[in-house]
Amino acid sequence: MKNKKIYILAILLIAFSSCKKELDEVNINPNAPEVAQPDYLLTGTTKTTVDTYWGVTNNMNSSLLFAQHWAKVQYTEEDRFIFSNSSFTALWSTGYAQSIAGFNKIIELGDAQGNPNYKAVALVLRSWTFLLLTDAYGDIPYTQAGKIKQFVTPVYDKQKDVYYGILGDLKSAQATLDPTGKVIAGDVIYGNNIASWKKFTNSLRLRIALRIADKDPAKAKQVIDEIQAEGGAYISSNAENAGLKYDVSPQQNPVAASFETRNDYRISKTIVDKLTSLNDPRLPVYASRTENPPQGYVGIPNGSTNSEASAIGLANSSKPGAYFLDPKAPAVILSYAELLFDRAEAAARGFTTENAEDLYKQAIKASFSQYGLTGSAIDDYINQAAVQYDPGNYKKSIGQQKWIALFGQGLEAWAEQRRLDYPQLTASVNTVLNGKIPVRFIYPGTEQSLNGQNYKNAVSSQGADLLTTKLWFDAF
Repeated sequence: MKNKKIYILAILLIAFSSCKKELDEVNINPNAPEVAQPDYLLTGTTKTTVDTYWGVTNNMNSSLLFAQHWAKVQYTEEDRFIFSNSSFTALWSTGYAQSIAGFNKIIELGDAQGNPNYKAVALVLRSWTFLLLTDAYGDIPYTQAGKIKQFVTPVYDKQKDVYYGILGDLKSAQATLDPTGKVIAGDVIYGNNIASWKKFTNSLRLRIALRIADKDPAKAKQVIDEIQAEGGAYISSNAENAGLKYDVSPQQNPVAASFETRNDYRISKTIVDKLTSLNDPRLPVYASRTENPPQGYVGIPNGSTNSEASAIGLANSSKPGAYFLDPKAPAVILSYAELLFDRAEAAARGFTTENAEDLYKQAIKASFSQYGLTGSAIDDYINQAAVQYDPGNYKKSIGQQKWIALFGQGLEAWAEQRRLDYPQLTASVNTVLNGKIPVRFIYPGTEQSLNGQNYKNAVSSQGADLLTTKLWFDAF
């Protein structure tokens, strides 16, 4: 009887195995590759990441308001800093579930297919994604992030360690990128121009070196010295700006897509007033004229109540400029103007022997050139007393002009304003943070339920999970 049971069980196992094999074969799509292709994955993951960076939640509805580039004319709760722990999920969930996971897969495929350039480009973009995350939240999963088979509940690394880690990753990527190596496809940033990728990588390293400069100047200088010792070049013209060029619908710029169906946003009174006081030729680029006469440039005060914003009105306030509402407008990741401001600051700090004032002037000119503005008006602008470089307070000079040049790049403009503390922005009395402006995103509520202990450890280490808790890099 025992042998009979074993015989029956063996038959059932063979039958099950046969059925499983047949089902596996039936479930194979003959028209789809079983292994992800790095070119399609690179295109898709890059666009998903840039869309999130440039889109509504992380740009228009938060960081652009905090930096007082934009304001809200309707539904002004976000402009008064009324947020919940479900308000900042997009950057976190997309960054980890799609961006980092996708770039990790490309790194794996680059190794498997013997194409180091795929690996290096993905490493650069993954580093940029981690930078966006830590700049916004502070302590984040880094060393265990994206390794779901090993770490279902990844630990949070301290912000300092995240910066140091991605600096190491970028140094590795720089050494791996090879303009004479195998070509890559699906590159919607530089179109397989690996030399430009090397310049972008160094420029990103410089950005991060300055991000940590107030807390660890020795490390910041070490990074800059390493770049120079490697003979590395930086972005050297607006033609080499890192960014994504959009197309017409449905591949349009997320800002343009939002304005197709909604009318919530206007340019901030803060930046309109600043550009007006400086007679800045970028004002007609950054802002549209009001619909109602007398047509001019009218910003909405940040932190207005719904009734206050409504009293100014849709037709009596300025939308962002036509340049930014164009479906094909690029999403800028790192510009030549920013790079020049960074080099100016590095010189001002004594990290290099370059001429800080000259680089500062070049940076302003590069910002004008980015929008097609040329002529003698630029020199007239730079020669104004309010614009001239002040070596005794380089943070004020560079901070103010960099803030203007970063218009539209909400996350980066907000990070730099927090770091340099210029321009000195004022919160409306209508806001809910007792006169303070947010200095971080709060963690998504899902982290408390899905990664509770590591979330608690991060809060214990970094400080309360509040909009007003300063991050490690924000020294002053």
